[in-house]
Amino acid sequence: MSEKPYWMERYENWLKNTADDADMAAELRSMQDNREVVESAFSKDLSFGTGGLRGIIGAGTDRMNRYTVARASQGVASYIKERFPEGDRKAAVSYDSRNKSREFAEMAAGVLAANGIDVWIYPELMPTPCLSFAVRYLHCAMGVMITASHNPAEYNGYKVYGSDGGQITLEAASEIQGRIEKTDIFRGVEYLLFQDGLASGRIHYIPSEVSTAYMEAVKGLSLERENADIHKDLKIVYSPLNGTGLKPVLRALKEMGYMDVTVVKEQEKPDGTFPTCRVPNPELPEAMALGIAYAESSGADLFFATDPDCDRIGVAVREEDGTYRILTGNETGILLFDYICRRRVEAGTMPENPVLVKTIVTTDMAERIAEHYGVSVVNVLTGFKYIGEQIGRLESKHRKNDYIFGFEESCGYLSGTHARDKDAVNGALLVCEMASYYKRQGLSLLMRLEELYKEYGYYISELKSYEFKGLQGQADMKKVMKKLRGPVKEIAGLQVVSRTDYLKEETGLPKSDVLKFVLEGGGCTLTVRPSGTEPKLKVYISKMR
Repeated sequence: MSEKPYWMERYENWLKNTADDADMAAELRSMQDNREVVESAFSKDLSFGTGGLRGIIGAGTDRMNRYTVARASQGVASYIKERFPEGDRKAAVSYDSRNKSREFAEMAAGVLAANGIDVWIYPELMPTPCLSFAVRYLHCAMGVMITASHNPAEYNGYKVYGSDGGQITLEAASEIQGRIEKTDIFRGVEYLLFQDGLASGRIHYIPSEVSTAYMEAVKGLSLERENADIHKDLKIVYSPLNGTGLKPVLRALKEMGYMDVTVVKEQEKPDGTFPTCRVPNPELPEAMALGIAYAESSGADLFFATDPDCDRIGVAVREEDGTYRILTGNETGILLFDYICRRRVEAGTMPENPVLVKTIVTTDMAERIAEHYGVSVVNVLTGFKYIGEQIGRLESKHRKNDYIFGFEESCGYLSGTHARDKDAVNGALLVCEMASYYKRQGLSLLMRLEELYKEYGYYISELKSYEFKGLQGQADMKKVMKKLRGPVKEIAGLQVVSRTDYLKEETGLPKSDVLKFVLEGGGCTLTVRPSGTEPKLKVYISKMR
């Protein structure tokens, strides 16, 4: 008689312990005749890393549900209790528009509160950068953001922030993971009902003054703030992609004088099913298509969209023939970087030792622009948390004001230090201000981009993503990375000049599963890495011509 698989034992344990949870019990029973589904859901635990948890919503140890969220929250609570004195045990919580986001946020708040931690939670869904801001503003030990960012609708996630407002470090993630692993998912979690936490004063709603302070911080980054009238002739179409951006973005635009704003109605209200685009990622043409149709019908100067947790922004601008071109994340980034440098020089506000922070897969064109303006460049691993870490390091050296911009090719931008994660509200205001500035000079953003290419060289960047679903997909992805670490002499017919293995070689950066190849042909590079948040292998191709 064969032994029962360990994942089947896990499944049966969940059946036994969730009998009083009607919805969970029903979902578990619906799986019992499908061994493949049971194995997928119970063969492993959701991994907890610097990005927290992320996975498909559903029953199982490898799924996002109230039990896995509660267990993770217990791990976070244990970490706070061991690392922070009693008077400093505070946490901020926020959530986006995804399915079950509010339920998961209230579950996290209840677990933290039951562990003696004072919890501050936004009374309504709010963007990720607002959570980062609240952690710092309220002097919290940690923060939790319930979001799966730009993943497909079936996903949700659990991001954890440190007291600096940035995503937790590798060391903190490892320690929290250890505490999670020691927690019995059904018997090891302390929990207080959310409403009981509110009544007892252990859970508090974040007051409106925090949102106002955030908004003032973002508006204060404007390079045109002394003249509000300049913005009123810009015709804008905006889509929050059924996420959190609607209220903060519109508020910021209105308060800064942008009055001619049309919102894409089908994508206006929060909706976790994302009915008009399965993957609400503003990097993708299909997510931008409906907004571009709005822009075409109205003759807008520009269209932009923010992802569900409003930390990424995608931009499309009008061509001379009336069609619209979607800018890549790199193109928007270099336009913004050049604009910030140019305006600071004009205004005499450029710091003596200005710093740009970007990721290693972000365009090298930024280095050329930085050289022109005398800006130092710090390259970091992929992930905005590393940009946030660099801001913290500058702050510790009393150089916070030297930071002028940070960006990554995946449409993430931050021009201030109010948050330690990318901020699409900040990005939206900067894009509109920049478009208005050049419009007054008779230039479109595309015309300015062409000027930059002529001055610094044409940089072509492209991202290819290859999906590897399920356990077999994960194994296949590892095989690909292993093969690429073997003897590779040429790629796509081009000789490999050099290779950097960020997992094994000393690069001055934390070890990471990233390979970068320099190919023959002058300035041609290819960087490969498994995504940390999706079952995908990402290939970044860059060439200068």
